[in-house]
Amino acid sequence: MTTKPQLSRPRAAPSVRRVLDHVPPPGAWADLHQHRAQAGALPHVRTEPDGRLLAEVDRSGLRGRGGAGFPTSIKLRAVAKGRPQRIVVANGTEGEPASAKDKLLLANAPHLVIDGALVAAAAVGASEIFLCVDRTATTALEAVHRALAERAALEPPAVPIRVAATPPRYVAGEETALVNWLNGADARPTVVPPRPFERGVKGRPTLVDNVETLCHLALIARHGADWFRELGTADEPGTTLLTLSGAVKRPGIYEVPMGRALGRVLEDAGAPADAAVLAGGYFGTWLPTADVAGLALANGALRPLGASIGCGVVAVLPPGSCGIAETARVLGWLANETAGQCGPCVNGLGAVADTMAAVSTGRADRHDGQRLLRWAGQIEGRGACRLPDGAVRLLRSALGVFATDLDHHLGGHPCPAARHNRVLPLPHQREVMEWR
Repeated sequence: MTTKPQLSRPRAAPSVRRVLDHVPPPGAWADLHQHRAQAGALPHVRTEPDGRLLAEVDRSGLRGRGGAGFPTSIKLRAVAKGRPQRIVVANGTEGEPASAKDKLLLANAPHLVIDGALVAAAAVGASEIFLCVDRTATTALEAVHRALAERAALEPPAVPIRVAATPPRYVAGEETALVNWLNGADARPTVVPPRPFERGVKGRPTLVDNVETLCHLALIARHGADWFRELGTADEPGTTLLTLSGAVKRPGIYEVPMGRALGRVLEDAGAPADAAVLAGGYFGTWLPTADVAGLALANGALRPLGASIGCGVVAVLPPGSCGIAETARVLGWLANETAGQCGPCVNGLGAVADTMAAVSTGRADRHDGQRLLRWAGQIEGRGACRLPDGAVRLLRSALGVFATDLDHHLGGHPCPAARHNRVLPLPHQREVMEWR
């Protein structure tokens, strides 16, 4: 087992003064008075959809920071058009093992997260907020409860906020899985209508937004769209939080403007110049060494390579490690995280994971490379949720980026055992599924 890396103090370039400005040093606590002194008062929270706030979010160009990068204003407007008694769900589950940014925000800047949830509630006219945190993230849960207790005593929220301690499953943080769980069902995702904005928690129109997205929303409400657009690109404005780990001298949470060169970010973190990089987490894509230096950290720039910023994970593989073995480990974990509701996930990912494990140890034959590609095509787009598609994306990128190593493995000459040092973090694999 490999656990999450110990992360150093959050880092930001001197010119980047955004979300991480509101994260105090390790061990410190910013109470509500201190938070208000630094961040300023939160604009008045209304109980009906706030058209001016929606227009400002439109102009800001904010996109979700939880994975898909969907325009935030479109989600807000879809929920605001629904019937009354709308609900906001702040998604802080962060089931991605290589990511730590959301738990950092919940543990160290809970008041900013709560501000963002209240702004979202104002934008859509919500009457209730659920703040969802992985139940194993005890530090984050304690901080959120402490922050809400402070508010109850000093500044009661205009909209009631409930904390929900969620199951520690990879797929449990997907928005439909969260809605299902909050409704008392299993935390399993679905891809069929109705979507949460139509009928979500308690059958009401529901907005589900990642906690980093909500932090940006809280700052846009204070400083405006023009301020937000001062950093980033025209198409993808603002900053984003990245969790950098692996072969870097200074691992940690970094805040960078959208569009910054990936090579510059890696240089700041002390990464070697000749390393492969996993971008976007375990639903992400391996990037070959030759493409990394000049590549912009923007979804538009990454898309031609089949990649995205995703959940903000950048994991650097040491030159002496085996990318085939690392990918096999992750695929095995993803197969174990299946929601157990479709053949492509239960059978397809199981077969892919078993074959990759055989490849990584030199027990496969030449035909297994083509077999993996064929199975990838058969799995993609046929799952009951997007877990199979994410696993296939990771697999295909590994087979391409590590093609030379793959050829050696399939020829019965796997990488030496010394190269199988575990780099990518994985939690304990669960022998028994826990959904509730």
